[in-house]
Amino acid sequence: MNFADLQVFKSVVDEGGVIRAASKLHRVPSAVTTRIKQLEASMGVKLFHRDKQRLHLSPAGELLLDYAERLIQLSEEARDVVTGTTPRGVFKLGALESTTASRLPPILAGFHSRYPDVRLELTTGTNDWLLGQLAERKLDAAFIAEAPTGRAVEHIPVFAERLTLISSEDHAPIKRAGDVEGLSLIAFPEGCAYRRVLQRWLGADSLTTFRVLDLSSYHAIVACVAAGTGVALMPESVLDAMPHANVRKHPIPKAQSQITTPLVWRRGEISASVLALRTQLASLPKHKQAA
Repeated sequence: MNFADLQVFKSVVDEGGVIRAASKLHRVPSAVTTRIKQLEASMGVKLFHRDKQRLHLSPAGELLLDYAERLIQLSEEARDVVTGTTPRGVFKLGALESTTASRLPPILAGFHSRYPDVRLELTTGTNDWLLGQLAERKLDAAFIAEAPTGRAVEHIPVFAERLTLISSEDHAPIKRAGDVEGLSLIAFPEGCAYRRVLQRWLGADSLTTFRVLDLSSYHAIVACVAAGTGVALMPESVLDAMPHANVRKHPIPKAQSQITTPLVWRRGEISASVLALRTQLASLPKHKQAA
């Protein structure tokens, strides 16, 4: 199996047949057919079921297609990075809801203006969900809440965040975990890194023993806290973006409150778009970056 055969194979699939693929590749149909037969012979499996003039992918062909697409994409990314080609195509970026609301608007605006050939698709989610999407190749990069410990991804620290506990304005000062006993906790669903910080501050193995209201919007969380529903832990940068939030802030120890937002991508697979974003982030004023 060689790379050229995989390119021919993918073209046949994309174009729906040998004749159209040959036209796109500027080859005669017989040459394309020969390439497909050579690929099948080298792998010892049938990649297509032949029905008169139509070809249908076999189960083995379906499996190979996924790998062929990934290898071709990696080849294009490698060429772009090595040659310094301007980013282009679809850039699938993930981010936390908090980062999206408080940090990304000027960055995305700058990226969009600088690279008009890139179609940026932004997806928000929890820390763990974003890492899962990255591992499944549904995202090219993501802003998450915790620097990963495994070797599957690479990362750079980007934003320094400070978490704070919030309550309704008329709530008494909260200085220790015992002061929230009996109160409802409002947090993003499981998989949220800030939820785990709250759990550690409470000194709990889990939050199952607490009454927890799961919400997926900071605006909803702040509104519920302001109404006296319970308390929540959130980045101060998000509160800064909500100047009219009627809540009271309660500091927690630095060991739990200081957190850094990293940008992560799959190890060894940095695309031209990810490289461009990383370069843009490095040019941010120092007071906006993580140390």
